[in-house]
Order: sequence, then C-alpha cells, then structure tokens
Amino acid sequence: MMKTAARLLTAVDTTGLNEADALALADIDDSPALMDAAARLRDLGFHNGVSYSRKVFIPLTYLCRDVCHYCTFAKTPKKIEQAFLPVDQVLAQVKVAESMGCKEALFTLGEKPELRYRAARDALAAMGFATTLEYLAHVAGRVLAETNVLPHINAGCMTDDEIAMLRPVSASMGIMLESASTRLCEKGMPHYGSPDKDPALRLATIERAGHASVPFTSGILIGIGETRLERIESLLALRALHLRYGHLQEVIVQNFRAKPNTKMATAPEPDLNELLWTIAVARLIFGAQMSIQAPPNLSPGVLPQLVAAGLNDWGGVSPLTPDFVNPEAPWPHLETLARETAAAGKHLHERLTIYPRYVLDYPRWLDAALHTKVLHYSDGQGLPKEDNWVAGQDFDAPTAELDLLNGGTSSAPISADIQQIITRAMRAESLAEGEISRLFSARGSDFAAVCRAANTLREQRCGDRVSYVVTRNINYTNVCYFKCQFCAFSKGKLSENLRGRPYDLSGEEIARRATEAWERGASEVCMQGGIHPEYTGQTYLDIVATLRGATPDMHIHAFSPLEVWQGAETLGLDLETYLGQLKAAGLHTLPGTAAEVLDDEVRAVLCPDKINTEQWLAVMAAAHKVGLRSTATIMYGHVDNYQSWARHLMRVRGLQAASLQSGSGGFTEFVPLPFVPPEAPIYLKGRARRGPSFREAILMHAVARLVLNGLIDNIQASWVKMGEQGVEALLNAGVNDLGGTLMNETITRAAGAVHGQEAAPELMEARIRRAGRQAFQRNTLYGPADPLQNQRSRSAAPLVDVINTPAHKYERSKQINVDDVIVAN
Repeated sequence: MMKTAARLLTAVDTTGLNEADALALADIDDSPALMDAAARLRDLGFHNGVSYSRKVFIPLTYLCRDVCHYCTFAKTPKKIEQAFLPVDQVLAQVKVAESMGCKEALFTLGEKPELRYRAARDALAAMGFATTLEYLAHVAGRVLAETNVLPHINAGCMTDDEIAMLRPVSASMGIMLESASTRLCEKGMPHYGSPDKDPALRLATIERAGHASVPFTSGILIGIGETRLERIESLLALRALHLRYGHLQEVIVQNFRAKPNTKMATAPEPDLNELLWTIAVARLIFGAQMSIQAPPNLSPGVLPQLVAAGLNDWGGVSPLTPDFVNPEAPWPHLETLARETAAAGKHLHERLTIYPRYVLDYPRWLDAALHTKVLHYSDGQGLPKEDNWVAGQDFDAPTAELDLLNGGTSSAPISADIQQIITRAMRAESLAEGEISRLFSARGSDFAAVCRAANTLREQRCGDRVSYVVTRNINYTNVCYFKCQFCAFSKGKLSENLRGRPYDLSGEEIARRATEAWERGASEVCMQGGIHPEYTGQTYLDIVATLRGATPDMHIHAFSPLEVWQGAETLGLDLETYLGQLKAAGLHTLPGTAAEVLDDEVRAVLCPDKINTEQWLAVMAAAHKVGLRSTATIMYGHVDNYQSWARHLMRVRGLQAASLQSGSGGFTEFVPLPFVPPEAPIYLKGRARRGPSFREAILMHAVARLVLNGLIDNIQASWVKMGEQGVEALLNAGVNDLGGTLMNETITRAAGAVHGQEAAPELMEARIRRAGRQAFQRNTLYGPADPLQNQRSRSAAPLVDVINTPAHKYERSKQINVDDVIVAN
C-alpha cells in the first residue's frame, strides 16, 4: 500500500491525477502523505495566498419542496412570518453590507417551493410573479441596479431558460452537487424524498451553466453516508464537466454537522482526519489551478490544518449576517481568520464572487450588465482592488503596504518561487514573462520581499542620491484627431465637452514660456501635444527652431513616438532621416510617452488608432541609432493585466539591450505612470478599472527595477500621480528619481489629478530628505544641473498666467522671428 501511495503521489502533476489513479486514492489511508502532496500542488497555483469573499447572505425564502434529512434551513409555511423576503428589506440589508465593505450578495433559497406550498404560490402571485426564480431575478436585478454589490445565486436545479434569466443579474451561480451517488436518494438515506437532490438533475444544471458560460460553484458534502470512493466519483463527475466547459471556479468540501430536530440529529459527524483526507484528495484530483474551499465556521480551531491539506479558499465570510444554513456555527472574525491563515504560513486576501481568471476574461463569462461593476472592483490580477487609493487623488495610502515598506514584517514566509525570481533578478538575469507576472502578484511577505530587493538594487546602482530636474511642460495644442480612450487632455475641433477649450499655441507663446522657464531656473522644456490634423513634420521642426532661437542653452526634450511617426509620414521620410533632421534642428532627447502598454491586445481597446507596439519600438530604435536618447514609460491600471505589464517590460528591456550593444545610450530612465481615471473617457464609459491599487503602483516601480537591472539605472516616480505618500513609499521600493518640477503640468490634471501643478526645488528636496536620502538637482541626462540655473530655480518669480491661443485658426505657424522675442541665455 505504501508503494501504491508513493507511486500515485509521484504521478500527480499540475493538472491532477488521471481517473484511474484518482479512484485508487480511495484505498490510501496515509493522510499526511496525501496532504503534503496536495499542499505542494496548491502552492504551484496559489503560492502564499488564501482567499475569501466578503459577503452578505440573503435568505430569500426558507420554503423548499425538498426534505433533506440533515437540513434546518428549510421550514414550512406555519413556521415563518412571510414566504419571501421583500425586496425593500433585501436592499436595506445589502446597502448596510456594502457600507461594511461587502462586495457579494449570496442569495440562498429553497428549491421551487411553489410546487409544494400554496402559500408560496399565493405570495408570488401577489407580487406579480409565477415562480421563485422569477422573483429572484427581480430582486437580484434591483441589487445590481441600486448598489455596487455583486449577486451570487444558489438557485438549485435550473433549466436553460432559468439560467438565461438569471445570468444578467448575477456575477456567478452555484449548486452543491453534494454527492453523485444515487444510493443516497434511496429510502432511509438522507436525500430520500428530495427530488432535486437527484445527482443527474444537479449535474445537468452544472452542465447547462457551463454551456451558458456562467462562472460556477459546486462541491461535495461529506459525512452523510457516502463512502470515500463515492466522494472521489463525485469529484470526478465535477471535473469532467469542468474539463468540458472550464466554468467551475471552486470546489467546496463541506463537512456534515448534525443538527437538532432533524432525522440525522444523532448521526456521527466526519472527524478531522476525514475532512483533511477529502480536501487533499480534491486537490490531487483537480490539480494546482482549481480553488478548493472549506467553510471556516464549520471547523473552528483547526484552520491551519485545513490549509496544510491543500485548501486555498475560505469561501464567503460575512461581517453582518450568519450562515443561515449552519446558524449554530458563527463566522470567524476576519482578524481571527487572517491570524489563523498566517499561522499556516499564508497571507489572507479578499476575492470577488467571480474568480480572477474569469474576471480577466469577463467579456466571455459575464453578461454586459455586470462588466462595469466588476471592473470597478478589480485589480490587474482579477482580485478586488483592496484599497480606496486612486492615482492623482487625495486618498490615504493603505496602512498594510506602508507598514511593510517601512520595515514591518509579515509572519508568512516568502514563497520559494518569489525568492528564486528575486535571486535571478539580482544577478541581472533576464526574467521570463511568467516570472515577471508572478512578481506583480506578490502580496504580504512576498510584496515586502520584492520591494526590499528593489531597494537593495537601487542602493547598489544609484546610492542614496535622489534626483529631480527643473522643467517646464509646454503642451502646444490639445487638438487631436486620435481617439485614445484614456485621454482627457485632447479635444476635437472646437469641442468643449471636456475640460477647457481647444487651443493651438502660437510660436510667440511657446517662445515666451520657454524664456520664462529658463529665467526661473529650468534646464529642460518637455514638449508634447495632441496630433493636430494640420500639423506636419515641418511643424515639429519649426517648434524646435523656435525654442532653439528663444533659449539657446535649454535642453529640448520633445515629441512622443506618435508625433515622430506622424511627422515622418507627412513628409514622406523614413524614421532615421526625420529624426536626424530633428536632431540637427536642436532636439536633444525624446520622451517615452505614447507607449501606454506595449501589448497590442491592450492597445486594440485602449488606443486602437494609435501606433502599435512595433511602431513605437521602431521610433525609439531609430532615435537611439541617430544618437537621441529617450525615456521609457508605461501607463497602466486600466484594461491591462500582469501579463501585459510583463510583456511591456520585456520589450523595453530587449530594445535597451540592443541599443547598448550597438553603442548608443538608449533609455535614460523608466517612468511608470498610473492611470488616472476620473475624467478618462474609457472609465466614464464603464470600460476600465479605477486605476492600479497602491500595492500595484508600488510593485510597478519595484519590479521594473528588478527586470531592468543592469540596463536602465534610473526608475522615476511621477509625483503628480503618486502623491506625497506614494512618493515616500516608492523611495523605499527602488525609485531614485522624482522627475520634473513641472511648471504648467496639464495632461495629468486634465485626467482629474488634484496634486500640485508645480513642485519647487525646496519641496522636492524636502520630500527626499524626509526619506533620509540626498537631494540632487540634475539635468535631463542625469548630470548635475548648471550651477547658475540651480541658483535661479531657488528664487524663481511666480509664473505669469499662460495664454492658450484658441484653436480658431488652423495651420498656425510655430516659427517666429527670433528678433521679436527676448533670447534667454
């Protein structure tokens, strides 16, 4: 028997055991060996995380036509005050739950009570409904319309039409198989007299849900008279349907609890070993990726042992309502649950009722009515955005991440794979896409480890010096014929439906702003604008000439790859020739904007008419080849995910390696730009997330430091997007540069950011000193700023009000007679 166990546990892989080997588990009694194999398998799929859903339980009706011999949930009409919970009471309860952070409303109800009780039929008729499920659809629809809470429906056996009716008002559904054994439906057994517990009917419902692409929950109930072999057969029946449709989100292993006043009141409950054995077997059958759940309230005091058996999820836990199916078993307080989970070496985190892999593919798995609400809650992994922090807004950063960054520790160990990836990154080895994605999923102790490693690299590569540059942004027009879905800055011709009127700066105003910037200590002007339909490549050459004439010693950091591409195309020139012309005219470096996310699957949604990934990379490669250095950026947290972030970093890394190998300087810095949602069109249309979480924003900088180790030394924080707390946190997560002081920043503010328009050197340096670092005013290429400009920047006069020349006249010249303006020198 020991040899058999060893063979089976050696045979298991990430997809689970084959059917024959799974059935052989019934004869293996070595629970510790099964648990060890299951836990190792679980860690491949879920690493150091154990999840739960914060929910409210809604018992819509206690009436049921079935008479399961262990159930105290179902009641007769004489024992209840009302047949159905009124919709107003449901909404009141859900709104209270929402205020307590609940994101799921779990509807529990008896099966088709109208087929057994006249009281149910009469109550439904009085409300204008023929069936319980029609009323359920109405109530769930009201919850969806009037709150942000996502309904999960346990409606029992359903037809295709009933599933179709409920799908638009629920993010997920479920039905416990309990057992695939028809023996349990025989006389004297627990399901006798309960027509809806026929395994064939329940499996048919699960199959219908799969065919309808419904994220679904099922599971087994153990200890009601079934054998171990029958449990395995039940799990295999569920697996067969999941392999066909891919719709099972989780498999619950629920232990029977004897209840007074039932036919099974004196029946023996399964002992702990039986529960642990079954959890482990479920994991070995379903493999690494399936979520295996056990209710924590049914096993108080032994939760770490359940985790050790291969579990990765606690199911729904309510801060408001009891478990109506097991009212004698109170939910553990979330702090207790987190502590018990940590005792098992894991980090407790929240999930939605719809699991991450279904969130990431929501157009397939969710009705369109649910899209916006699910996106509202989600992060880039498909888990809930667990904080209220929004880029560019005045929201406090979450204390959990701040504590970890400020030296606090998590009691959970660091995941082995995270440690291995960090070790490789510290050696400047190229990380693969899956490894980079894994770093972005780091939470708890793993999150702290990634940030510590990034900060160690920062110290090794850059020391304790934190730099910034005195710069002025000049956005010469906000007229643009591209329709980037994230942009609140650009305007169509004479469009006033977004912030401000369309403008197109004159050459005189561009020169005035540059001259003023020089006199206020700037060493750089950053020039970008919309793609005006009348602009050509000559327009950009004229802008450079105007700047060079007005401020001969100013560093010109200008033109996104989109502008360069459009400029070259309008003049019929190849990229190298046009970039050579720009350089000869006086252009020094390029900003790395218009990158957004270098993944064409994302760009097809976010900016479908913009240059694609290869075109962006081609512009940058050509710029580096002609001797123009550039920055690299990523704008993240909208419709992207960790895989697309990884692809972006790999593409930046690849181009930088090639540029350095060819002898050009390549990218000077990498600048993560978190998506600012409030005024972004794609967010206002309900088609994007609320930007990255604070954890994700910190990790973007830390992971970039690890991935780009040895290739790009400077990782920059956008203070206008990250805010004060964000900047201070990032200085402990691999960041060594705070970017520009930003006279007249307009693009981020147009998107709804509220942080200041200019951060004077004194403010920049105060931020840096608070972090215990040394402030360094630099130029664009990371050398020291000119001493005279440094001095000027510390006694700058207030900015003169800008003049945004109205865009009434197209083909406005950007070239001026230098004699007409004061030349700054």
